[in-house]
Amino acid sequence: MAIALSDPVGVMTGVGPTRQKALAELGINTVADLLTYYPFRYEDLQVKDINEIADQEKVTLKGTVASEPVLARFGRKKNRLNFRLLIEHDVYMITFFNQPYLMKQIETGQNLAVYGKWDATRNSMTGMKIINPNKADQAFGSIYPASKSIRQGTLQKLIKQAYDTYSDQIVDIVPAPLIEKYRLMSRRQMIHDMHFPASQAASAAARRSATYEEFLLFQMQMQALKQADRETDGIAIHYDNDALKAFIKTLPFELTRAQKRVVNEICLDLKSPKHMNRLLQGDVGSGKTIVAAIVMYAAITAGYQAALMAPTEILAEQHANNLAQVFAETPVNVALLTGSTKPAARKNLLAALKDGEINLLIGTHALIQDGVDYANLGLVITDEQHRFGVNQRAEFRQKGHQPDALAMTATPIPRTLAITAYGEMDVSEIDELPAGRQPIQTTWVRSNQANSALSFVRKQLAAGSQVYVVTPLIEESETLDVKNAEALSANLQEYFAPDYQVGLLHGRMKPDEKEAIMADFKANKIQLLVSTTVIEVGVDVKNATVMMIYDADRFGLAQLHQLRGRVGRGSKASYCILVADPKNQQGIERMQIMTETTNGFVLAQKDLELRGSGEVLGVKQSGMPTFKVGDPIADLTVLQVAQQDAHALIATPDWAQQPDNLALAQVLKTKLAAVGTLD
Repeated sequence: MAIALSDPVGVMTGVGPTRQKALAELGINTVADLLTYYPFRYEDLQVKDINEIADQEKVTLKGTVASEPVLARFGRKKNRLNFRLLIEHDVYMITFFNQPYLMKQIETGQNLAVYGKWDATRNSMTGMKIINPNKADQAFGSIYPASKSIRQGTLQKLIKQAYDTYSDQIVDIVPAPLIEKYRLMSRRQMIHDMHFPASQAASAAARRSATYEEFLLFQMQMQALKQADRETDGIAIHYDNDALKAFIKTLPFELTRAQKRVVNEICLDLKSPKHMNRLLQGDVGSGKTIVAAIVMYAAITAGYQAALMAPTEILAEQHANNLAQVFAETPVNVALLTGSTKPAARKNLLAALKDGEINLLIGTHALIQDGVDYANLGLVITDEQHRFGVNQRAEFRQKGHQPDALAMTATPIPRTLAITAYGEMDVSEIDELPAGRQPIQTTWVRSNQANSALSFVRKQLAAGSQVYVVTPLIEESETLDVKNAEALSANLQEYFAPDYQVGLLHGRMKPDEKEAIMADFKANKIQLLVSTTVIEVGVDVKNATVMMIYDADRFGLAQLHQLRGRVGRGSKASYCILVADPKNQQGIERMQIMTETTNGFVLAQKDLELRGSGEVLGVKQSGMPTFKVGDPIADLTVLQVAQQDAHALIATPDWAQQPDNLALAQVLKTKLAAVGTLD
């Protein structure tokens, strides 16, 4: 029977249904997945001369067992295993803690290799593991991301079994001319040296080849999606230019140059018969919503419907209220659809939407559910793009005949990452703030200075302003010494009583509770709002001038910047107070840079350098790809080269039919089908 890398891992010896399920939780479903489940680090298993070993260094010692192993038990489940190891003419004590089962592997007179931490003062070693005799000649031990259900040893055995059985099936994916140009390894050698390197140089060379392959595949996906968009017949939205100009004149403020520029870019896309797939990026408070309103109005003047999807009900409702005011003097009919919409109201709304009576629908994920049918959807806008993935964008397309798509984000994405996260989109950027906005003054205080900060807060409240206080946790935690929202709101209520009302907002509240609290805050019935990060995105109360963040070092720079952007929405001077006692230099640096700049792009770049891409964008919800080996920051040059190569390949007529590219074309087809972009 023929074997293939696409075989399910269940065909492997030792993989029953339970183990197969546990492997699937690690993202390993096929033999190919197993072979590309790469180590995240290596243990140096090379035997070193004892005279060359530094104190506390992790090393492998090889010698002869010179004494019977002795097991001493102390306390519940605690034990110590000692034996002596003869290396050349000297004897050294080896100690293992809480691994009593190793007794069976240690016999006097036996040759043994032990990996552990060397103690130079005592001339002894704390053992970590006994090296498998089959691996005794291996220079490096691969360490994999494991789980409770799948241990290191199991992964190592399965990967070895997979390589031994399937290595003949491994073919090059990167085209031969590129392998030659960049002096890359063959794919078979690369996979071998990723798992079983003979030296540090071999593992580095394999990682270099694997990084390029991974980035090339990703960029091929991005370029293929971009090309498919360009070749897709979208809708040519011939809007009424005079009506649009008249609408812009009714706005109570002059658009900034940046807003005018991006409106023109988007309107050009609307007119084009090609499908629009554009990202609108702008710092907090830069005026993205009004740009969205203008382009939605353009689509509506051409007889199309527009839809705006927000990540939370609070934000969706806020957009609906704001846009109802913006469009008050126009024929635009605005409606709101969320999970909280009552059945009777929902039924009427869906009927009006299908008949075309509603021409602007605002809501949450409810907008793409089954049963939500549009009469003539022409433009789809997703707000806070990093919360929505490629699949949701595809679902929206099926709601109309390839409606144009605009994504908005206030999470500044450094240019170094834009080509990674949004490689398939055209990018427009609003890079200036509206006139009259004052930069927010940011200060950092230690927790023992919080009372003086509260005195300042009282002065702001006395001047008629409102205040946000943000904390990371809802309830008290035994493990984390951080201010919790419930205790904090109670303390502040006591501190500011009876002069000011304190409200509490957090993610565990029901939607109608949240709405009631936000409505009271907007109406100034609540002057000080204690909240978890549910107010991070888009909430707009112009009278709020102070953002006080407790345990600020527990947030990333991008998130702190988002929170800071909730104030300074009006013409009053605004302030951000960070209360934090950072435990390390990185935490101190984050607090310092927050006080030095209000530029979101500078902060995002710094966050990237300090924390890496995964944490910055919050990979799980970001639509941001997680790479197995490549690092978009450390390996940025490789990423850019891969993008150029992918662009050149995709632009070549019939590239997929050329012999050198057949394997790459096949893998790309499979990947595109997996994200629903191919029928």
